[in-house]
Amino acid sequence: MKLSEVKSALQSLETIAFQLPNGDLVPSHFHVTEIGKISKTFIDCGGTVRHENIVNFQLWNANDYDHRLHPEKLLHIIELSENTLNIEDAEIEVEYQGDTIGKFGLDFDGTSFLLTNKQTDCLAKDNCGIPAEKPKVKLSELQAANTCVPGSGCC
Repeated sequence: MKLSEVKSALQSLETIAFQLPNGDLVPSHFHVTEIGKISKTFIDCGGTVRHENIVNFQLWNANDYDHRLHPEKLLHIIELSENTLNIEDAEIEVEYQGDTIGKFGLDFDGTSFLLTNKQTDCLAKDNCGIPAEKPKVKLSELQAANTCVPGSGCC
C-alpha cells in the first residue's frame, strides 16, 4: 500500500484500526511513534546494485489506555513528515513490537488497516541457478486427458 492510499483511506474513517496477520487488533491506544523515509542501497546475489525507498510507520503501545489517535491527526502527522522529510509516494512498511520488532506490509479492507506478512526473496533467480518453479499437475487429470479407447488407434 502506498502513502497516497493511506491518506485517501484516512479521509473516510472515523477511527483507526490496525489488524495483525493473525486477526488480532493492535490495541486501540497505540501510538504512531515514527514516520520515516528509509532508503536502502544493496547488491543482490547476482551482482546487481539496487535501490529501494519505503515509508516507515512505527506503531507502539504504552500504558496510557485513554490515548486514541484519530484519522485527522495521523493525516496531519503524515503531511508534516512528507514536507519535512521530502517523503515520496512510496510503499509503506510498518514496524510493530511483538516478541521482537516485526516488519509488515500494509493493506486496507475498507475498515481496518491490515498488517501483512512480508517474505524474503531472491531478486536474481536467473543469475543464481535457481530453477523456475515447475507447474504442479495432478496425475489423475493428466491420465484423464490422455486416455486411449479401444479401437482409437492410440495404443
